[in-house]
Amino acid sequence: MSRLSVIALSQAFQGFWNDLALDLGTAIDLVGPAEAVTSSPEMAAVIVAAGGAERDAVQWLESHPVPAGVPALVVGTDPGRRTAMQLVTHGASDYFALPDDLEIFRHAVASAVNAARARAIGGSNGHADAFAAIVGESQAIKKDLARAARLLPHRNAGALIVGETGTGKELLARAIHEGGPRRGAPFVAVNCSAFPEHLIESELFGHERGSFTDAHAAKPGLFEVADRGTLFLDEIGDLPLSLQAKLLRVLEDKQIRRVGGTKSRTVDVRILAATNEHLAQRVREGRFRDDLYFRLSSVVLRLPPLRERGDDLSRVAQALLERLAREHGAARPSLAREHPGAEECLGTGTAPVSGRRAERGRAPAVGASGSSRWTDSFPRTAAPDHDRRGPRDGEAVRRQSQRVRSSAPDLSAPPAAPAERRR
Repeated sequence: MSRLSVIALSQAFQGFWNDLALDLGTAIDLVGPAEAVTSSPEMAAVIVAAGGAERDAVQWLESHPVPAGVPALVVGTDPGRRTAMQLVTHGASDYFALPDDLEIFRHAVASAVNAARARAIGGSNGHADAFAAIVGESQAIKKDLARAARLLPHRNAGALIVGETGTGKELLARAIHEGGPRRGAPFVAVNCSAFPEHLIESELFGHERGSFTDAHAAKPGLFEVADRGTLFLDEIGDLPLSLQAKLLRVLEDKQIRRVGGTKSRTVDVRILAATNEHLAQRVREGRFRDDLYFRLSSVVLRLPPLRERGDDLSRVAQALLERLAREHGAARPSLAREHPGAEECLGTGTAPVSGRRAERGRAPAVGASGSSRWTDSFPRTAAPDHDRRGPRDGEAVRRQSQRVRSSAPDLSAPPAAPAERRR
């Protein structure tokens, strides 16, 4: 795991570092001002916390060498340009005045963490393990992964990933990123349907100070955050028409312009998009630009739902149970040994049809029992024939999801006496 060394010259930001570490999936080492910084392969950056003690930061940089190749980032509260110049002159890689530069600082630390992870990978191309997190042996999924693997060597190759909700579109996009030459840079995922139209432009392209009522400071957009990496646009069909033209310009010119800004900024971003519906239909209806559609769909990867992947459903269930067991400190479960009827039930198509629905049904039972016996939360009886007949419709899926969730114990209620098992 990559690590950040924080030298606390003041207590101004002491409650911030643990949250930052959780956000970036890294570890924090708090180092005293008089201690030497020890070099290690896991070190991603040295952060000098100097809120109100910027002069002390200059002295620290003069007296403490920072390991070669490791950025030294200084954070303070003085927004003065002179302070920034002094610190950079004495060895700082960059200076950030919080809170105005908070987003820029997060971006810089994320880039340093990703660079450290790339160094840890070393010279390997990473192709062999790129899709290790995607469970499945069926021909349907193998065919799609084989097509996705062709993208890995190409730094700028984009793709449109099509699949129902919960089929693993973001998982596949992340695998393409981690297996390619951009793996040391940020992977940024954004759901285009999660933001109202008046906010998503600022979220993607950033804004300048004073560009609208609450714009008290300049903020980089997600395109800038993902610079040199990959931006994953989920639910691309929900992107407003007014922004589709701006996205097309990024694809063609690699330039963005912040809301309220006049300066174009060049970004080096690979774009992967995903949708759970037919974009071609939206093009015919005039709700999606045809030129943008053809740019995004040069390579189309279709992820089949679990109900069309045969025995992969039980494999995914077993992998999911093992992961949840690790997260909750439970013993490693065996689906076949501890619940012989579960695999048969999964094979009938009566289980949730997506990995996301399955996870939501399993997790509460894991947390409640703390043991491998939470496989009892699988339904014990097969569903009536009319639920298994032909392709499952939305109502059948909702009924099955409710059955799975209702089988998990209520964590808010007092423990009940164990019920006698049906023979």
